[in-house]
Amino acid sequence: MRRSMEQKRLQILISAVNKDPEELIGNMNLDCDAVIVNQLIGDYEDKVVEEGKYDYIQAFKDYEARIIHRKEKGVGLSRNTALENSDHELIQFGDDDIVYDDGYVSKVLAEFDAHPEADMLLFNVKAQEGRETYWNENFDKITWRNYGRYPAYAICARRDKLIDSGVKYSLLFGGGAPYMNGEDSLFLHDCLKAGLNIFRTPVAIGMEKKGESTWFKGYTEKFFFDRGVLYHFLYGRMAVILGLRFLLKNRNTMCMEMGVMKCWKFLRDGVRHGSTIS
Repeated sequence: MRRSMEQKRLQILISAVNKDPEELIGNMNLDCDAVIVNQLIGDYEDKVVEEGKYDYIQAFKDYEARIIHRKEKGVGLSRNTALENSDHELIQFGDDDIVYDDGYVSKVLAEFDAHPEADMLLFNVKAQEGRETYWNENFDKITWRNYGRYPAYAICARRDKLIDSGVKYSLLFGGGAPYMNGEDSLFLHDCLKAGLNIFRTPVAIGMEKKGESTWFKGYTEKFFFDRGVLYHFLYGRMAVILGLRFLLKNRNTMCMEMGVMKCWKFLRDGVRHGSTIS
């Protein structure tokens, strides 16, 4: 199969858990080359062991997916493995619960071609109701004031720029890691710190399928403690103050059961714990 230069430009990096990769390709409506890192947990591992297929190339449509099975946990580890095995001009992070629009590849390529100043672009992906954190209304630069709302599946980047920056996903946060969500905010934080030029775009490329969160179990002590650990890495000396501001802003939803001051105590404990992590 002779492949065009356009086919070789974009590669999507998918983090999955206990999925049939070949079925996943169709469910996500993929239309570009891919690296799929499928983490094996529990009984699903037995199936892969029987087949003996841990790392292979799967052809689909006019494209290729590299399938990598791993007996490990952690979304940060999964994303780093996918990035290390990527080799295209542009890379796009994806999750196994996203369905991409027809023609999304052309939209991504057109935006990068229209904005050579952008090392990274954050696209619109419609989240399921109740889990919305952002929606871009215009094209604008991402700064220290507005980077914290974006999930990984919004992120596309020029691979060489990202590799040269040395930025990788933290192994401390996210599904399968010691602490709850926040890995995407920390990743973008580190990209800004490394000097990457990041922009948001109103171009929409897909939607999130309905399903239960893999990490959110309510506004528990662990939720606020883990938020404190994250805030230490994001804000340093300002973590406790900004944590209180966060709680006051969300007191009618997050603090209804325990109250603001009790939630703040757990968050402060998390900040202090974060300072002990190297």
